[in-house]
Amino acid sequence: MATILIIDDEQNILVTLARVLKLEGYRSEVAGGGTIGLKKLSSQAFDLVLLDVKMPDIDGLQVLERIRAIDAQLPVIMMSGHATVEMAVAAVRIGAADFLEKPLSSEKVLVTVANALRLRRLVEENRDLKSLAGLQSDMVGDSPPMRALYEQIERAAPSNGRVLITGENGTGKELVARAIHENSHRASDPFVKVNCAAVPHDLIESELFGHEKGSFTGASSQRRGKFEQADSGTLFLDEIGDMPLAMQAKLLRVLQEGEFERVGGSETLVVDTRVIAATNQDLKAAIGQGKFREDLFYRLNVIPLHLPPLRERREDIAALLDHFLTLACRHNNRRQRRFSVKALQYLEQHDFPGNVRELKNSIERLVIMVPGDEIAIADVKRWLSLDPAGSTGTTPAGAGFYSSDLALKDMMANAERALIQQALQDCQGHVTNAARQLGLERSHLYKKMKNLGIK
Repeated sequence: MATILIIDDEQNILVTLARVLKLEGYRSEVAGGGTIGLKKLSSQAFDLVLLDVKMPDIDGLQVLERIRAIDAQLPVIMMSGHATVEMAVAAVRIGAADFLEKPLSSEKVLVTVANALRLRRLVEENRDLKSLAGLQSDMVGDSPPMRALYEQIERAAPSNGRVLITGENGTGKELVARAIHENSHRASDPFVKVNCAAVPHDLIESELFGHEKGSFTGASSQRRGKFEQADSGTLFLDEIGDMPLAMQAKLLRVLQEGEFERVGGSETLVVDTRVIAATNQDLKAAIGQGKFREDLFYRLNVIPLHLPPLRERREDIAALLDHFLTLACRHNNRRQRRFSVKALQYLEQHDFPGNVRELKNSIERLVIMVPGDEIAIADVKRWLSLDPAGSTGTTPAGAGFYSSDLALKDMMANAERALIQQALQDCQGHVTNAARQLGLERSHLYKKMKNLGIK
């Protein structure tokens, strides 16, 4: 539900517009002049502004200039009973989204507001898509597990059912969530994501539900949370298994009732947000350990989707290699490369414990570091530390860390350092996930990292 600020010095205009917008389902705030309006804008988040041109305290065009300095993307619709072509051109040049002449028509106001909000959503989505360009990819693969997954996505997408995506790190759970959103009736509305493991526990409530000005130290202005930002669209909760228990109870209420309050606020907000969650954890085991709420699990697990690891769909590796090779060459301004037959065969035998993410990063490293047009098996062995699945070579275990110049404890430290660094790389620097992957407590892993000089 969009929140609109109306700035006008005429009380009857404020009352009329507020009523018209409320009947259409919008929330609105009113300001009886430019000074009050700017003060509200500095402390509260809005989706759109309706702004009068002629006001006694500050001219509307001056207010527009200040709004552009506060938020260059906020759509502003100008209103005037003394409109001229020159005035309209000046407003558009400063950054007005549209211009309405008084007396105002309710129908014209609503159409103009809807168009401006739709345009803003498109701009935001375009910006998000550009930021995901580069090496971001669509799902690639035609193996039986992937064909089954595509069919499940096709069936799940048109519904409003919540989805729980499970799978190992690096398998592409976010891509599945985006595919569901883009094939749903919510595709033209926002797709908002939150990594529950990356947000500090004391800030996750504000991240999801927003906060009011002054609700805690550092809350200098009102902030809309992710649920509000994703209203009418999709909210993707990644790493849901890392959400603290206290927050799980509050999330459960939103899923049950579709309403919440901002931190420090008393107004109950109602949203229509589809939730898609993802995890690399065994949530049923977490329930048994008292780390995850069973009632929340069943609320989220309406449509379960599992993303298979790369080792279970080896027939997709060749297509992924070709796909990422083209993207990496383009992204790094390199001529198109190719793999030798032996290099391809060697890579197809690898388990890729980091899954698609590891494969993608490995290909980019080869594109950057190998000078020739063909990437040979020697290049792969030089630049990638791969152990092909099922290898029965005669190289002694631990040979890569052995040195006749070092004591055993130093060689053990080198091996431990390399393994921890590889786990951190596979988990994109996320210490909690790396600790889980290594079977360690997080505090224990931090201690080891400090002792081994790993930052």
